[in-house]
This record gives sequence, structure tokens and C-alpha cells, in this order.
Amino acid sequence: MPEGPELHLASLYVNKMCNGVVFTGAVRKSEVSKNPDVPFICEAYRITATSRGKEVRLTLTPMKSDDPKQRVKAGQADQPMDIVFRFGMSGYFRFTTEDELPKHAHLCFFSKEKPCRVLSFVDVRRFGSWQPSGVWQPGRGPCIMFEYKNFSLQILSHLSDRAFDRPICEVLLNQKYFNGIGNYLRAEILFRLNIPPFVPARKVLEGLESEDLCDDEKPVKNDTNTKVKEARPETSFITEESGDLLRLCHTVPLEVVNLGGKGYDPEKADYSEFEAWLQCYYVDGMKSIRDHNGRTMWFKGDPGPMAPKGT
Repeated sequence: MPEGPELHLASLYVNKMCNGVVFTGAVRKSEVSKNPDVPFICEAYRITATSRGKEVRLTLTPMKSDDPKQRVKAGQADQPMDIVFRFGMSGYFRFTTEDELPKHAHLCFFSKEKPCRVLSFVDVRRFGSWQPSGVWQPGRGPCIMFEYKNFSLQILSHLSDRAFDRPICEVLLNQKYFNGIGNYLRAEILFRLNIPPFVPARKVLEGLESEDLCDDEKPVKNDTNTKVKEARPETSFITEESGDLLRLCHTVPLEVVNLGGKGYDPEKADYSEFEAWLQCYYVDGMKSIRDHNGRTMWFKGDPGPMAPKGT
């Protein structure tokens, strides 16, 4: 499933490919998609994108005519529209010629040029979704990458929440608090700190002081050489490293964004750099068990006292 870094790369891709491109006409939905129609028709408009955690927002902005006497035609949009996407298991954007339109393109935006080009939302498994005139999903917390201060304070102020009774590996997938973290990121973050995945989340996070947190104006350094610390007895985890855990929730995703490689194109991607970057997830020698939600957790060493029974 695409995680925060992949959705941010998707927004960068849209902004790069659609820069200077004028789109026109109606937004077309595939016949098989159960997502809503997008009621937007415009003679000429631009598309820009931004990401927040596990969501991407496209903004369709009508272009105003230089002629003050020219009126917007009936039925044509005269105000911007936001469309918020959630990628599900396999969603991504492509920008192609009309002849090269991917088989599983479920929402399409057509350029005004000849020959026409198309920005499409591709989703083979159809678990992704979009919402016309949408907003960021209210139940999701601040973005781990670009709203670090708010992300950290949200956790600090809600440690009494019952959600933190659960193992840390499961809480890291709770998008109310860790918006953008998914399966591979939780494995990499916990591995780097030698935190057993099935220890109580509150015990890992309690004792963190607000002054230890960086703010949005002074982002955490993207340290790609973070060292794995020596394992300590279970009873001592992890108040001194709680700040490290939150910081790595911020910096590890940024490492993925900064990997470079051949750019964002999931259909033709070269994953060699990403695979070389992984230290734990699907790496030989690591252990894996299913958490209480059925999600596979990759780790090294002792899983912790809250591991599912029978593992």
C-alpha cells in the first residue's frame, strides 16, 4: 500500500508533468468505478497537487479570460474544485498520450492540446477513492513529514487515549495519530531504535517533553545514517528515546522521498534503490508475524510481551 512518501512523490509528479499544461472539458470516470462522478466542466483549467499524510489533493483551477467581456458559458466551472484522493492498495497517477491511456485508468483529465494528453488516476485493485469538493479526512492527524510539530503535540496531548493501550507497532498504523505511516515504515522505524514491536505504545511514548520537539520552522535533520542503538532490557524502554521515535516518524519517510532514482512512475519503477535502503522490511534474516489486525510485522529479536498468542 502506498504510504506518506509515495503520496508526496505522486503530488510532485503531478505538479511536474502538469506544469504549463491547460486542461479542458469534462472529467471522465470509468464505467466500472464505484467512486463518485466529478461534476467539473471547464473550457480551460490548470491542475496542481499537494499531499498530506496518506492523501493527495488535486486542485482544478479555471483560467480566466483576458477579455473582461467574455462570460463563463452555462454549465462551465468558474471556481476551483479540490478532489481528495486516497490511494488504497495500488493507486497512482500517470500522464500519457490518449493512445497510451492505462487499462485501469479510473479518472481522467484531458489536455487542450493536440494530440491530447491525459492525467489519469490508475488503480488496478480499485481500493482507492476520491471525493469531489473534498477536504482532508477529519479523522486523520497532522502529516508526519510536513506538520511535525502538530503531529508530535497531537500525540503528547492524547497519550491517555485507549488507542495507546495497544502495541506500538499497531498504534503506528493508526492514521488518527500517525498519518502517513504504513507497514514498511513502521518496521524500519522500530528496527532502527531496537524497539520490540509488541510493547505497550504508551510506555514507549510517555515522559516525552514538549520542549524536546522541533517545530515546523526548524525541521528535523534528514539523517540517513541513523544508527541502530544497542538493545536494552525491556523494563527500561524507552522514555529517553521517545523523542527519537517521533523524529524518525518524520525523517525516515523523508529519506524515501530523497532516494532519487528514476522518478515517480509506479508502473515502470526501478525499486533497486528502495530495496537497498530497507534494513528490516522483507529483509533476509528478519522475523515476521501477523499483528492483532492481521498485518505482517517485520522485526528483529524479541517481539515483546504483547505479541499475539501462538507466535
